[in-house]
Amino acid sequence: MVGVATTRAERLRGLLGRPPPPPGTGLLLPRATSIHTLGMGFPIEVAWLDDELGVVEVRTLRPGRLAVRRRGARHVLECPAGTGIRVGERFSLRRARGFPPSPGWPR
Repeated sequence: MVGVATTRAERLRGLLGRPPPPPGTGLLLPRATSIHTLGMGFPIEVAWLDDELGVVEVRTLRPGRLAVRRRGARHVLECPAGTGIRVGERFSLRRARGFPPSPGWPR
């Protein structure tokens, strides 16, 4: 299950200040193309996604790192380190039962 950062403040914060996410979870940062792990207490796996949610690059970032925009990326997915996401994979969005559509997600 992946959460979606729906506000600018949520996109700026990402996983910073939170406990490490459990395996199989993550946080999607729509319209974010660069991130940092400054002040984060654990490594994360970062996947840069294109407009169709295809993975264009994946990196594991240790705390205290900065990762800038990747060619073709429009969104970022932050996950626990070791998730195993691969370049070329494609994600899809499904609304969880009982939850409204996310206002922060581009149409």
